[in-house]
Amino acid sequence: MEPPENSNKDSNGFEMAEKIILRWDSTASEDARERMIFETDRQEADLYLQAVDEIQRSLSNASISSSSNNNTVSTGGDDQSKVNTTIQIAMARLEDEFRNILLTHTSALETDSLFDPTSSAASTPHAQEFEEDDNSLSHHSTSSNSLLNLQHCESSDSSSYRSTSSIREVDLMPAEAIADLQAIAMRMISSGYLRECIQVYGSVRKSAVDSSFRKLGIEKLSIGDIQRLEWEALESKIRRWIRAAKVCIRILFASEKRLCEQIFECVGTDIDDACFMETVKGPAIQLFNFAEAISISRRSPEKLFKILDLHDALMDLLPDIEAVFDSKSSDSIRVQAAEILSRLAEAARGILSEFENAVLREPSRVPVPGGTIHPLTRYVMNYISLISDYKQTLIELIMSKPSTGSRYSGDPSTPDMEFAELEGKTPLALHLIWIIVILQFNLDGKSKHYRDASLAHLFMMNNVHYIVQKVKGSPELREMIGDDYLRKLTGKFRQSATSYQRATWVNVLYCLRDEGLHVSGGFSSGVSKSALRERFKTFNAMFEDVHRTQATWLIPDAQLREELRISISEKLLPAYRSFLGRFRSHIESGKHPENYIKYSVEDLETAVLDFFEGYPVSQHLRRRSQ
Repeated sequence: MEPPENSNKDSNGFEMAEKIILRWDSTASEDARERMIFETDRQEADLYLQAVDEIQRSLSNASISSSSNNNTVSTGGDDQSKVNTTIQIAMARLEDEFRNILLTHTSALETDSLFDPTSSAASTPHAQEFEEDDNSLSHHSTSSNSLLNLQHCESSDSSSYRSTSSIREVDLMPAEAIADLQAIAMRMISSGYLRECIQVYGSVRKSAVDSSFRKLGIEKLSIGDIQRLEWEALESKIRRWIRAAKVCIRILFASEKRLCEQIFECVGTDIDDACFMETVKGPAIQLFNFAEAISISRRSPEKLFKILDLHDALMDLLPDIEAVFDSKSSDSIRVQAAEILSRLAEAARGILSEFENAVLREPSRVPVPGGTIHPLTRYVMNYISLISDYKQTLIELIMSKPSTGSRYSGDPSTPDMEFAELEGKTPLALHLIWIIVILQFNLDGKSKHYRDASLAHLFMMNNVHYIVQKVKGSPELREMIGDDYLRKLTGKFRQSATSYQRATWVNVLYCLRDEGLHVSGGFSSGVSKSALRERFKTFNAMFEDVHRTQATWLIPDAQLREELRISISEKLLPAYRSFLGRFRSHIESGKHPENYIKYSVEDLETAVLDFFEGYPVSQHLRRRSQ
């Protein structure tokens, strides 16, 4: 059988290609070790790629020839071995060139500018708000002088993840470098060097991602490390993580995915996904491990709001996570993110339930001085005011009503709450009302530790009034609590104010009655001066005691303090003025009237102004100048 006419031509082509390959064999040439082909002139790089193509054709022809002449003893086996050796040398060289191009054009993202959505590097047309005139990062076309200018795969701008407006891809490499990497990758993969290509790509790009992580402040901490940290330290890390996660998902990972597509999408099925996961799987797991550690950490009330911040951030990122990690090979990342989100939601529900129980069982028994607002009241109301700030999230998370007592339960350790009176409220609103109910229940128990009933009533008045003011001060909280329940609360603190006045002033005002002062019969009909003097002395002593004691009591709210003083004055002053008017002459006609009529109406009016200021006053009341 005659050899084909072009056999000599093929042989010459192989020999020329072999010379080019061997000239750049770094194991045989010092010059080849010190220089990189793709850093020399463009023509040399294109000649090398042509040579690789020729060797690959020779390899294919040698295989065909060996197959067709398998019964003939020939030099075909030697030719095949020679071609295999040459292709191995070429692939080793291309692997080095591939790595060098990646390293030369790899640097960590400038993360500082990425935190600010108004400033950034250039991006895809779908992120116009993220564009600026930065020529160094603008899209370039492959050099027109390239002899082997490969037809670039069109980036699938219509693909789902690029339609997510929050994703902002940036160019990680210039177009010339991408074209060279694509050309090398095609030849390595077609020669059976897919694994080597992916490994080189993944190791270089993962180092770049790791560098960006360090700039973003993402630490390499295990779940155990995170759970051992104090909560105060974790709070700042959570804030940093939320900022960093947005950059990682929407910019860093999205841009890495785009670079993989630019280089590998036309090379073979799923190769771009394989390279992408080789690059970012480890960093992505590291990123999400932090949120996972928080989601499974010990629950306590102070963690609720940071957990909700994490939940909201992850919920906001979930569409972007699903878009960036949209391939089958990245299932585990999507599943992990969804599971963390679910655990964060469960943690928030659990913390709210534990908070309710903690409020109900809060054990402090020492009365707060002066009947002022209890620290528990401030803490709980500030807490539920913050809860109302997360209304939209919690309305979705809190689906069930609170576990409460009822008037039929007979459990004295749990207050009553009837849902029938609160029709139409969301489960979240019912939980907030329940927290206020159990707070009042706990406060009522604490009020019983005051020995003075008047102070116990003042304590309840102060605390329920504070609850009302906090509800009124938060539009979101007021909307959920509702004006009907707010009126009920207002009635409670007004009832406490009334109970205080009864407990304090009924006995004082009882001194100013007429009963028991008049005598009749014989020559002594009229007013008993001894009884009258005793009545004035009793009034003075009682009022002085109330004044001395209740000046040290405290009503922190200025308006409430003034209202209660006015109410006291409206009862006390007219009664004293009337009593003085009726009986002054009887005292002043006797000896030492100043010992009995110690105070004018104006003196009492001034003395009332000392009440509820929270500090001691002079031993004696201020008296009007005689």
